[in-house]
Amino acid sequence: MKIFYAVQATGNGHISRATQLYPYLQKHGEVDFFLSGNNASLDFALPLKYRSKGCSLFYSKCGGLDYWNITKNIKPYQIYSDANKLPLKNYDVIINDFDSVTALACKLQNVHSVQFGHQASFTSQNTPRPEKKSRMGEFIFKNYAPAPQNLGLHFEAYDSFIHPPIIKDEIVNATPQNLQHITVYLPSFDKECLEKAFKLIPSVAFHWFLDTVKETHTIGNITYFPVNQKEFNTSLINCEGIITGGGFETPSEALFLGKKILSIPIKKHYEQECNAAALKKMGVPVVYDVKDDFNQIIENWLNMDIIYPKVKANNIPETLEFLFDTYNK
Repeated sequence: MKIFYAVQATGNGHISRATQLYPYLQKHGEVDFFLSGNNASLDFALPLKYRSKGCSLFYSKCGGLDYWNITKNIKPYQIYSDANKLPLKNYDVIINDFDSVTALACKLQNVHSVQFGHQASFTSQNTPRPEKKSRMGEFIFKNYAPAPQNLGLHFEAYDSFIHPPIIKDEIVNATPQNLQHITVYLPSFDKECLEKAFKLIPSVAFHWFLDTVKETHTIGNITYFPVNQKEFNTSLINCEGIITGGGFETPSEALFLGKKILSIPIKKHYEQECNAAALKKMGVPVVYDVKDDFNQIIENWLNMDIIYPKVKANNIPETLEFLFDTYNK
């Protein structure tokens, strides 16, 4: 079997998921990967056969999306050209992890595909949303990367086609400890937006993962790390808690490990607002705006006695068997 797997690179989570799935996919056939977008900072250590600039996200300094930069960097002609060139008819199965170029290519070439991943879960209205729905956000869910079939991933099985998250083997096989540090992963925040708050709590050690850091170093109570999968896994497995955005993969892993979470969804990022709504239902504290009292919010969070429901890890062979068995049905 020849398998085409499209990976959206608007964040590291999609790449992390594809990396975990790759050895399982190889049991079903030959896999070629297509990477679309330019936001990911993880190395793509997979057989990458095709690439497109696609659509990428740009952030304001302190936790928001920069829509002006996002819009001006979209190149419709290039996207159309890239979609036309993808030789999708050479493949038996097309798996699309929320990529618009692949979805367009499938439409232009009249080939079947399955939307697989977290965003696919939002094709169900049972999946949690914030109190105030976004018309534009719902439009994007429906039209950005549509496919005839959907196989979603989420914290809970909100619908019949939604499966548990893909949790990395390193996390599944780990023995979690509490070494009393707080792991921080907030790629939409610049360093100066949060550093003051962390320094105001000198008794708390922070492991802060930043795209702008080249070498690990410690200043006061903050250890700055480059974005590195192995070091991040180690930090997360051994942390007391994690401060992160409203993404999917990192909170899923933290919940699986039974770690405390403080979620700060990216402003005006509808998917993250939806994830935050789901996390709130599970008892996870959510902060929507970082202000001068952020250090106090962190201290209050650390003093809370929080018990979260543990998230299951995906049975990957079972999920992929379902995908291939139902493909084109």
